[in-house]
Amino acid sequence: MAHAVFIGVDVGTQGVRVMALSENGNLLASHSYTFSMANDSKIRIEQSANLWWKCVLESLINVANELAKKDKLKHVVAVSVTSTSGTILPVDRNYQAIHHALMYSDPRSEKEAAICKDISKNEDLPPFNSSYGLPKVLWFINNFPEKTESIYKWCHASDFIIGKLSGIWGVTDYTNSLKTGYNLANDEWPDFISTKLNLPSSWFPTVVRPGTILGRLSSETAALTGLLPDIKVVAGLTDGCASQIAAGSLGPGQWNTTIGTTMVIKGVTKQRIIDPYGRLYNHKHPRGYWMPGGASNTGADWVSKDFAEDDLILLNGMAGKIIPSNLLSYPLQQQGERFPFVSERARGFDPPKADKFHLFTSRMEGVSFIERLSYEMIEDLSGEKIKEIYTAGGASKSDVWLSIRSNVLKKPIYKMKHVEGAVGAALTAAAETYFSDIEEAGSNMLIQEKIVEPGSLTDKYDELYHLFKKSLQSKGYLTN
Repeated sequence: MAHAVFIGVDVGTQGVRVMALSENGNLLASHSYTFSMANDSKIRIEQSANLWWKCVLESLINVANELAKKDKLKHVVAVSVTSTSGTILPVDRNYQAIHHALMYSDPRSEKEAAICKDISKNEDLPPFNSSYGLPKVLWFINNFPEKTESIYKWCHASDFIIGKLSGIWGVTDYTNSLKTGYNLANDEWPDFISTKLNLPSSWFPTVVRPGTILGRLSSETAALTGLLPDIKVVAGLTDGCASQIAAGSLGPGQWNTTIGTTMVIKGVTKQRIIDPYGRLYNHKHPRGYWMPGGASNTGADWVSKDFAEDDLILLNGMAGKIIPSNLLSYPLQQQGERFPFVSERARGFDPPKADKFHLFTSRMEGVSFIERLSYEMIEDLSGEKIKEIYTAGGASKSDVWLSIRSNVLKKPIYKMKHVEGAVGAALTAAAETYFSDIEEAGSNMLIQEKIVEPGSLTDKYDELYHLFKKSLQSKGYLTN
């Protein structure tokens, strides 16, 4: 019988999800709330933080009711929060939002991002772009000068929800602070923020490691939700880091590939990876390790684009009979690649005159080759071995694709049962309140769904992979 319960809250672009897990990873309760997508373009620019809180409350009430029915409510130990990286909003002295949250996907701060990038070029920071929080702060004061005097603090999305849960404000975590300009290597807010951008240092929160116990659920929140007021509230983390943790990438040498619209690779290393080409940037791990990651422009977007009318079960079944295809495809759907190589000229290519079954198969193989190229680049830069590869995302639902990837990579691929960001938040809540650290929490709470082992196709895929690399090199996309 489980005697401890942990709650994870995930505030995403399209909605809220709250999940409650036992100490051994069993899902005890879950509730989600989807935002109206009627104004899809608008919610990708700005969102109401008060709406987030309303939806979080509704989901917490439902989860609390479900736990009470199972006599588990009294066992809830802690709660933590994850949300989108780069989303930020200003609050006043009463911690009320004075403007809608500026979403990570809001491109309006492109000019300010260029300013931040230029000013910080000699700093040990990833290059700023419009998805980062700091340019959004600058954009806001340039466009809403009349609201500037009301600003007391800037909050990341998860900070705002944690503040509402606990009454504790002005605190953020390693992962959220990165895109607002925090120097993780030096553990400080850089001077240029106040001296060159003229932004008051008091606006920026104290930074702690994810999993730090901040306080307890406020009596007001407890009364509103039905949860008990002695529940600990724990510093959270960004959605990408939460998903990485939920997928199983917790300790050095453990990596995760998420293939959705794009392919995102994140892992854990003992040392920070310094990439001269900017393909990777490093989050800081709760235990002091590093969490480097990168995102390709290549992924599985071609599936919905070119095979939307097709039967995916049939396509996967035929692919299982075809592999290896002995064809080369690079299914990049736009011009330009950013990971694992940088090329503004890169364009995708397909085998000529391939039928749809061979085309589908060769594209799965092409993404798998990009994945292997990524891990080879990471090992070369880091000097650390890739020990285990975990997976998540839509592509992980295809057993054929998992088999292709395992054979291409020459490694087993592990898939967890619950890979939602809310699960990563729940593990973070458990890491220091019940277990000794995040790795112990993961070893106890993550439930493995399947392992896919490499088979007899490794040698053939090795040949195809090297032909794929030569093709990229011959086109001038890959230079080494």
